[in-house]
Amino acid sequence: MGAPNAPSPPRPLEEQWPRIRATIADATGILVCLDFDGTLAPIVEDPDAAMPTERNREAVATLVDTPEITTAVISGRALSDVRQRLEGPSIYAGNHGLELARDGDISVHPVAREHAARIERLCAVLEVALAPVPNCRVENKRLTGTVHFRAVPSAAVPTVRRLTHDIVDRFGGDTLELSPGKQILETGPDLTWGKGDAVEVIAADEPSETTVIYVGDDVTDESAFRAVEPDGLGIRVGGDEPSSASARVESPADVADFLSWLGSTGVDLLE
Repeated sequence: MGAPNAPSPPRPLEEQWPRIRATIADATGILVCLDFDGTLAPIVEDPDAAMPTERNREAVATLVDTPEITTAVISGRALSDVRQRLEGPSIYAGNHGLELARDGDISVHPVAREHAARIERLCAVLEVALAPVPNCRVENKRLTGTVHFRAVPSAAVPTVRRLTHDIVDRFGGDTLELSPGKQILETGPDLTWGKGDAVEVIAADEPSETTVIYVGDDVTDESAFRAVEPDGLGIRVGGDEPSSASARVESPADVADFLSWLGSTGVDLLE
């Protein structure tokens, strides 16, 4: 068996309409999985200020009220954080899928639960070490930790990266790993689990003829794109970098356009 093809730049969404319509027409239902930051909410310098656009809030509410559609939010934020920023969906996954809320229950990956105390200690060390760096912020999400440097002066960014790598190597040992994102560094348990695994767990509860759609904007969404493509649809928000998603849109405003279409015209295509 040959190696899988390398990801290529996703095509603009408008070029994918025939395929999208055909995929939905062959389905009996739709599972829509949505990232939060950069997808439903614009990226902002202060993560605490991030909120979904009003049009995305309205579009998600329409999807939630549509019986043929199941809506899930899958975020790198802590579960409690993302749930309070957008109400309505029946399913939420936080910390890149390490936390999952559905059917009134919350499940936590057992390995992540075991390492929560280590993450807390690591975040405390990072806070002290990075305190002299202007506008650098360390976020303890209980199961993972994030170093935000979007607002850090460019000259200081290499220092943030170096200190973060050094501290995670020293205090995380072989049990924690560091991964990049959009002007962030995230640390969490060293295990093979991500948003794509959360999508697969959620999709397993849906009927077999369900079309799965995932919309996201960051490298942490790539495993979810791989989980849904090619039978479903992955939509990358942002530039035309190589991605496992097959379609792309420019911004959260375009996401609102697509979700609005899905909740009106798109659902009418279901067989």
